[in-house]
Amino acid sequence: MDFLPIFVNIRQQPCLVVGGGEVAARKVSLLFKAGAVVTVVAPGLSHELADMLRAGDIKHLAREFADDDIRQPVLVIAATDNRAVNQQVSALAKARGIPVNVVDDPELCSFIMPSIVDRSPLQIAISTGGASPVLARMIRTKLEGCIPAGYGRLAGFVDKFRDKVKARFSNVNQRRMFWESVLEGSVAERVFTGHEDEATAQLDQAIIAGDAKGQFKGEVYLVGAGPGDPDLLTFRALRLMQAADVVVYDRLVSPAIMELVRRDAELIYVGKERDRHTMQQENINQLLVRLAQEGKRVLRLKGGDPFIFGRGGEEIETLAENGVVFQVVPGITAAAGCAAYSGIPLTHRDYSQACVFVTGHLKDGSIDLNWKVLAQPNQTVVFYMGLHGAPDLCKNMISHGMPPSTPVALVQKGTTPEHRTIIATLDTLVETVNTHNLKPPTLIIVGEVVKLHEKLDWFDPHASQGKAVKVGRW
Repeated sequence: MDFLPIFVNIRQQPCLVVGGGEVAARKVSLLFKAGAVVTVVAPGLSHELADMLRAGDIKHLAREFADDDIRQPVLVIAATDNRAVNQQVSALAKARGIPVNVVDDPELCSFIMPSIVDRSPLQIAISTGGASPVLARMIRTKLEGCIPAGYGRLAGFVDKFRDKVKARFSNVNQRRMFWESVLEGSVAERVFTGHEDEATAQLDQAIIAGDAKGQFKGEVYLVGAGPGDPDLLTFRALRLMQAADVVVYDRLVSPAIMELVRRDAELIYVGKERDRHTMQQENINQLLVRLAQEGKRVLRLKGGDPFIFGRGGEEIETLAENGVVFQVVPGITAAAGCAAYSGIPLTHRDYSQACVFVTGHLKDGSIDLNWKVLAQPNQTVVFYMGLHGAPDLCKNMISHGMPPSTPVALVQKGTTPEHRTIIATLDTLVETVNTHNLKPPTLIIVGEVVKLHEKLDWFDPHASQGKAVKVGRW
């Protein structure tokens, strides 16, 4: 261990920064966040430091560094572009036993400034001892994606209960087991979703009961898995996928995303295809209730976004009626994901000032839509589950005024390695579907913005086989 990692309390303590440039400004900002009284010594200040001075956040000595500047501070940072000055600052600080950091010069430092993941009061510091600051920043970036902002709130929340828990559990191992159950259970989830009153009630009840095993209520996580690419998952979605005891998942959840769920979780497939349902929706609703009432953490994983043609509303209605705790995590809906990966902006000021999402078939299997509203100029229409209704779609859009030459994009298995974009027009759409033997899931995008595909297409997993197929005319 080359350096001892410590956290120093500098609140209301005098700290000195020598240098007034952008690098110095970053260090001053960190000191200010930690509550220090910061003085900057420099002939001039960067825009950021000048703004902080005007706001009264720092003091400024508008001159070159002098030996006497080292007299008062408890911590010193040298951030000038003059190594001789930095050496002078370092030598004086070390002689007085004052911690000193010289930016990008480990030999002159008595302490290193780490890369920081800040979830106050939770903080994580990463350092390579000056060997590779870039590597430290890369690791910090990875940790930023794994540690939700809610952990800071959780740390502040549980701090209020430390004395109660210590008084209730005299045994250290019991306390450890208790806190592990709290930090991985429904109390933590209540804090993450802003329900601190409910979290307080649950935690108080567990403390009074002396429940070191943490047998809290079950919960349902209704999570949108996005259109297929696992890189499009939200941080919260990934965390809940790793926490769940049971995973209830749909057909449209890609195998790559299923690889990310907790390894020992129970998996229940409830996928539905046209005219072939593994489980009726009403039974799925009741399944979620039963699993949660058994005290399990239930992940209801849906392709796309659960509230956009995902029947998530029906499921949480049943959960609410049965008093089951739940939370909803949005996902990138298929329209946004497939269009973006096909280089098709859903809105564009030169082509489309509105965008409408519609389902290609209703509950009874029909496709009875408000065609007059859909067949409007300067508008993009995205049809979910519309492949089987393509003949009716074309006929009705054209009969209600859309030009037969209106461009159409069909996006199959969007954002995945099997992503395929096929371009047609309204009057060639049916022929195109038949010619290319398209199968669900395929999204249909209708509108002038489709013309931009050829220019803006950037994601092509089949580059060696040529670009997307284009059929029809503009």
